[in-house]
Amino acid sequence: MLDSLRQPLELGECVVARANAHIRYPSRVQLIAAMNPCRCGYLSDPSRACGRAPKCSQDYLAKLSGPLMDRIDLHIEVPQVSASDLTLPPAREGSAEVAARVAAARDLQRARYEALTGSDKIRVNAEADGEILEKVAAPDNKGRLLLTEAIDKMGLTARGYHRVLRVARTLADLEGAEVISRTHLAESLSYRRHGIGA
Repeated sequence: MLDSLRQPLELGECVVARANAHIRYPSRVQLIAAMNPCRCGYLSDPSRACGRAPKCSQDYLAKLSGPLMDRIDLHIEVPQVSASDLTLPPAREGSAEVAARVAAARDLQRARYEALTGSDKIRVNAEADGEILEKVAAPDNKGRLLLTEAIDKMGLTARGYHRVLRVARTLADLEGAEVISRTHLAESLSYRRHGIGA
């Protein structure tokens, strides 16, 4: 059932095929999903360690196919919040500041693609593909070397490679950087889950 998300996530449209017709519905979404590290949820909790580790986690994660995970750009592990974390001061950058940076990056992307294509068909990095993506997301020499190493070590698929480039381009845009550096690529690669849809 989860694998039926593959086509809509990849193409931004859902195709319903019936005997006499194929109907296409737009489905470009921002998917945010969460899951436990294992069936019981205690894999990384030292006070309530999972009794079936690591098999519990392996079996649980096997429910998600590599091709589905390959279509999800950011994979982030979020540790359990401790009581002491709740008393920490608020983050230096608030939601309003983050929202302003994101809006500025989106404006930059919209202007970039409009200048390149002469239309507003591509508005953000997530929609860029092929030659345009290769042009706007070309990393510097150190970044290219890192990406080449990652392809071998992480077993990146072609899809994973392009997704890493898109995320790195977005990270550079959030910083206002013209060129994608090794740092942007390293951060982008850190968001790929090793071993599952790398």
